[in-house]
Amino acid sequence: MSSGNETVLDLRGLKCPLPVLKTRKHMRALATGTQIRIETTDPLAVIDIPHYCREDGHQLISNAPVEGGHVFVIEKG
Repeated sequence: MSSGNETVLDLRGLKCPLPVLKTRKHMRALATGTQIRIETTDPLAVIDIPHYCREDGHQLISNAPVEGGHVFVIEKG
């Protein structure tokens, strides 16, 4: 699902390492500068997603807890 230039990736219900693996796979197809919103329920995602962004050169725009999980907005580097 896409709104403007932000894509939403629903990874709720997936356990580590699947949220990062699926995010990495999805990001490959995106143009530089594209933002993606990631929704997770995995508690380890708060460590894994920021680490993935640093490793792969993406910018973590926002990182916020939501009911039942966490939402991240990443801009492809």
